[in-house]
Amino acid sequence: MGDRGNSGAGMAGNEQEQRRNLPPLRLHVPEPRFRPGDVADFSDLEIPAAGMMPRPDEGGDPANMHDLAYGLVRVLDAEGKAVGAWDPKLPPETLIRMLRAMALTRAFDQRMFRAQRQGKTSFYMKSTGEEAVSIGAAAALASDDMCFPSYRQQGVLIARGWPIIDMMNQIYSNKGDRLKGRQLPIMYSAREASFFSISGNLATQYPQAVGWAMASAARGDTRIAATWCGEGSTAEGDFHSACIFASVYRAPVILNVVNNQWAISSFSGFAGAEATTFAARAIGYGIAGLRIDGNDALAVYAATRWAADRARANHGPTLIEHFTYRAEGHSTSDDPGAYRSADEGSQWPLGDPIARLKQHCIALGIWDEDRHAAMDKELAEQVRDAAREAEKNGILGHGLHHPMETMFEDVFEQMPWHLKEQQQAMLDEWKAAGL
Repeated sequence: MGDRGNSGAGMAGNEQEQRRNLPPLRLHVPEPRFRPGDVADFSDLEIPAAGMMPRPDEGGDPANMHDLAYGLVRVLDAEGKAVGAWDPKLPPETLIRMLRAMALTRAFDQRMFRAQRQGKTSFYMKSTGEEAVSIGAAAALASDDMCFPSYRQQGVLIARGWPIIDMMNQIYSNKGDRLKGRQLPIMYSAREASFFSISGNLATQYPQAVGWAMASAARGDTRIAATWCGEGSTAEGDFHSACIFASVYRAPVILNVVNNQWAISSFSGFAGAEATTFAARAIGYGIAGLRIDGNDALAVYAATRWAADRARANHGPTLIEHFTYRAEGHSTSDDPGAYRSADEGSQWPLGDPIARLKQHCIALGIWDEDRHAAMDKELAEQVRDAAREAEKNGILGHGLHHPMETMFEDVFEQMPWHLKEQQQAMLDEWKAAGL
């Protein structure tokens, strides 16, 4: 026994001696390519030519689609022409409608950003440079397909014709706010528009969308679900649990990952971008994965339509990575100049989504610069007038806009006795205090 014990100790000593010759372990900490003060240079970024990616049948086996998760589906080329198998060949009226919705979304963002800077609301988030992600998808989905958005998909509501004054009322949390001031500004909810309540908790909408899609399939309905999250949110557990449920039950759902390169001040490398694409995460779950040019409205439309047709034919979910860039700060509470190069946005090689769709429409002969300028002026005036009407309902700092007793309402279908007692006690105290 003693010899065995000494033998074991000797082996351990030999192992320790051998490890002394090994290099020390190092922890890899991802670093963004450009920091404040650096000159941004994306010349080494691999951007395949438009029209190069094949378009498989919607019912194809995901195992045969791996290249689509690593490439980049693009439709619009440098001259604004639609090329390749993914060209959706949209009629002129659809193209102009998409262009108008994108321009209206940007005008809306600009007005609400100024309103926040003027102290009229506490918070706002712009979608500048990402308008195609929402508008292209909304155009390809049915109007009653259920959307589970993140907080930069205001374009879905706008594309579906939702009144922008209602959105402004929610931002101001005024007396016209249908959510009665219970949501952070920009966290809209519009059941009538098949638009689920936005949540500030990242990726919670993913399992919600999958569950809704599973219920739709179980009922034998024809509606599908679509959901969005940022690339940083793919590191959340909810993202992965949603993917496994979607895969196992072949849920009719579209899982959109908006890779805009930055999750607040953390670049995409912290979510795994250095190792592979975000679309490639679909492969491990047996899900169809598409990586697309998120600044190309036609590519977004085509990919979403492909995924929607696949879901409606009971072939299961699709994960779409929208490769794009967040041109502005994460929110009005953010200063991107503190963590990234100032000229990254201007150097981004995929351009501006509105300018690219405008170029396409002009190349087709259905649009021109004069009509575009007139449209921008009209939309700016439309947003200005809506803002003035919304502000009549109140803005930040104008006091309480909803009766205090409403905080007890809308939690249960029928208010239980204990909440009724609490509500009455509060009202009695307010009355006694002369309030």
